[in-house]
Amino acid sequence: MEVVVGLHNLRPRHRGGVITIGSFDGVHHAHQVLLAHVCAKAKELGAPSTAITFEPTPREFFNAAAPARLTRFREKITLLRRNGLDRVICLPFNARTSDIPAQWVVDDFLHGLLGAVYVVVGDDFRFGKGRVGDYAMLKEAGDHFGYKVSRLGPLTFDHGRVSSSLVRQALAEGNFRLAEQLLGRPYFIMGRVVYGRQLGRQLGTPTANIRLQRYRAALEGVFAVTVDEGLGEPRQGVANVGIRPTVDGKEPLLEVHVFDFDQDIYGRLLTVTFRHKIRDEYAFASLDALRAQIGYDLEAVRAWFKMNAAHGR
Repeated sequence: MEVVVGLHNLRPRHRGGVITIGSFDGVHHAHQVLLAHVCAKAKELGAPSTAITFEPTPREFFNAAAPARLTRFREKITLLRRNGLDRVICLPFNARTSDIPAQWVVDDFLHGLLGAVYVVVGDDFRFGKGRVGDYAMLKEAGDHFGYKVSRLGPLTFDHGRVSSSLVRQALAEGNFRLAEQLLGRPYFIMGRVVYGRQLGRQLGTPTANIRLQRYRAALEGVFAVTVDEGLGEPRQGVANVGIRPTVDGKEPLLEVHVFDFDQDIYGRLLTVTFRHKIRDEYAFASLDALRAQIGYDLEAVRAWFKMNAAHGR
């Protein structure tokens, strides 16, 4: 899959695709249905399947208190690649992007720059300055310029419409079974292991630290996890996601202790998959109290994995 970042990197060979547009946060089950339609249509027409997305997301640009992201850029690209796309075009969303008229999108971008042959969008798709662009405008432009346009209705099930918001709610509640149904896969976070303050080692439980940077996680607390990529095989462990209030942490961090593992993995890219929530994150009166709780957490996580292995899960 080719990744093109910015309009300035578009070339004549990028014209003529079957295109969809969206933030694709989480690349959840409804997104996957849309992407499958794009790929099928692309195969039918002999054109490259293309997704256009944004970084940061428009919601993040307009609202500093926007909901937590389900996927950072690296994770989103990984998931889009798994869905069989030929190309992803990532556009920076900034003040200039937010000021682009909707008519420019359908006339000069989709037709002029990209030479779209087919455009597929979700039922709630809006675009352009003030979000004035809608499916009717897109369809009118397609009829005029000769590219076909279609839209998919919402994907629903017992809990309602499949959406990023519903996934965030499930994760916040520790309902990983529902989150997996909505996502079509278990929830994970990817990142490279960085040097930390070595507090985990001082507490007798060394951890691999993954900075979340400006990305605010969609979940907080202590979790049973599996860890792979860079470890040779998937391994079980315990993870904490949060700011670590007991040691005056200032930024969100993912800390993972991998069971029965003592290799140097600094700089390795890990995928941490969340299986079960053990407890919320909270401050302790002392490091000794924190050390004792870590011991309880380790026992709880090992017991959970043992119980689920016994039940074939």
